[in-house]
Amino acid sequence: MSRFHWGVVIFPGSNCDYDAYHVVRYVLGQTADFVWHQDTDLTGLDVLILPGGFSYGDYLRTGAMARFSPVVQAIPDFVARGGVVLGICNGFQILLEAGLLPGAMLPNKGLAFICDDVYIKPLRYDTPFTCAVPPGRVLRVPIAHYEGQYFAPARTLRRIGQKGQVLFQYCDPSGRGRPSANPNGSRGAIAGLMDETGRILGMMPHPERASEAVLGSTDGRWIFESIVTYLERPGAIRAVA
Repeated sequence: MSRFHWGVVIFPGSNCDYDAYHVVRYVLGQTADFVWHQDTDLTGLDVLILPGGFSYGDYLRTGAMARFSPVVQAIPDFVARGGVVLGICNGFQILLEAGLLPGAMLPNKGLAFICDDVYIKPLRYDTPFTCAVPPGRVLRVPIAHYEGQYFAPARTLRRIGQKGQVLFQYCDPSGRGRPSANPNGSRGAIAGLMDETGRILGMMPHPERASEAVLGSTDGRWIFESIVTYLERPGAIRAVA
């Protein structure tokens, strides 16, 4: 496996930064560094992870304050240079608040914090985040959030569907999209969403918490390994939705 340079952003309140760093550095054997939220120079990085946690304590609204962090403002240029961005849980919320992904997050349909394993299925395998996933594989990964109900107007849902931006949907263990398998009431059962370049992904489930057998599932590792596969041969994988 080739080695690439990954950056893991630390926001005030982040609590999954070390989890993501551990997977990148010690499970995948990649080069990894922490990136402070006030940094703007992403030179030399191939991948940027916005981890889960409670940036700024969620005191205003999840991701609403972190969106103004200098590092978030640097993301468009980073992606334009070919960089890959993965936003996990709070990282997904930050990407939405920053307008880097369409839509918004609402409190879960049951108005309760959910911490549980869920099943998600990829809708595409020609992306930087799924190119190493065995076709048809249903992934078991954990969620831990209160505001995880993805919402977008019907017009936006049609557009992102037509452009292939929906990457992961909640499903049952067999891959069927039953209402009972949608833990938070997300529109379209959306669990993961890409931008139009296909190089930014926001997802509510935590793949870093399902990347080692000791944690009960290694399914999340497929997402990290897909990013490495894409960076090894980007010309062979479609990066634009």
